Amino acid sequence: MPSIRNLPAALASRAVHGVWRLVQNAGAVTAERQGPYAFRRIGEGTRLAFPQGTVFGTPWIELGAHCVIGREVTLSAGMLPGLDLGPDPVLSLGDGVVLGRGSHVIGDTRRSVTIGDDVYCGPYVYVTSTNHSYDDPHEPVGKQWPRTARVEIGAGSWLGAGAVILPGARLGRNVVVAAGAVVRGEVPDHAVVAGAPARIVRRWEAERGWQPPLRTPAPVPVPAGVSSEELLAAAEFAADAE
Repeated sequence: MPSIRNLPAALASRAVHGVWRLVQNAGAVTAERQGPYAFRRIGEGTRLAFPQGTVFGTPWIELGAHCVIGREVTLSAGMLPGLDLGPDPVLSLGDGVVLGRGSHVIGDTRRSVTIGDDVYCGPYVYVTSTNHSYDDPHEPVGKQWPRTARVEIGAGSWLGAGAVILPGARLGRNVVVAAGAVVRGEVPDHAVVAGAPARIVRRWEAERGWQPPLRTPAPVPVPAGVSSEELLAAAEFAADAE
C-alpha cells in the first residue's frame, strides 16, 4: 500500500500503464483492423502486437490464421517501400506462426521467404532471402549489389532466440535451430542444428530414434481437466519437497 506521500506518483504510474495498455490494444493489427497496412492476406485470429517494427510491401505479404507477431517485428517485402514486386507473394507465413519480439523477416523483390505452419521463433530471430556481396575488393560492401536466394522453413520448426537464417536456407519439418545459430543450406527433417555456421548436432531416425540419444526424459503431458492454478500449486509443492 503506497504511503500518502507517494500516492500521487503511484496513481500517475497506474494511469500511465493503463493508458499504455489501451494504446497497445488499439494499435494491434488484426484481419478486422489492419490500421495503415494492406496485407495481401491476413488470416483469422492473427494479431500483430503494437508497436510494430518496420512493415512495408504489405501487398506482397501473406499471413496465415492464428499467427502471433510480437512487438517491434519487422516484416518487409522488397528492400524499399513503393516498389512493384509483381503478381506473386514475396513473404508468406503459414497458420499458427509465432514471431518473437524484435524479429526480422525480409523477402527480396525477386526471391521469397516461406514459413510453414506452426513455426515458432524466439525473440530477435533474423530471416532474410538477401545478403550483402563483397566480390569487388575496391567497392564498399554496402554499395555492392546483394545476392538473393529463396528461403523455406518447414512446418513445426522451432528457431531459438537470435537465430539467423541466411539466403538459400531450406529447413525441413520439425527442425530445431539453437539460439544464436547461423543457418545456410539445407537441413533435413527432424534435425537439431547449432553453431555458426550451423551444423547438425542431433537427428531423429525411424529405426533408432534420436541420435545421439536425448539426455533428459520426455516431459510429462498435463492431464486433461487440470487447471493452471492446480498445476502451479503442484509445481510449488514439488519445489518445497526437494
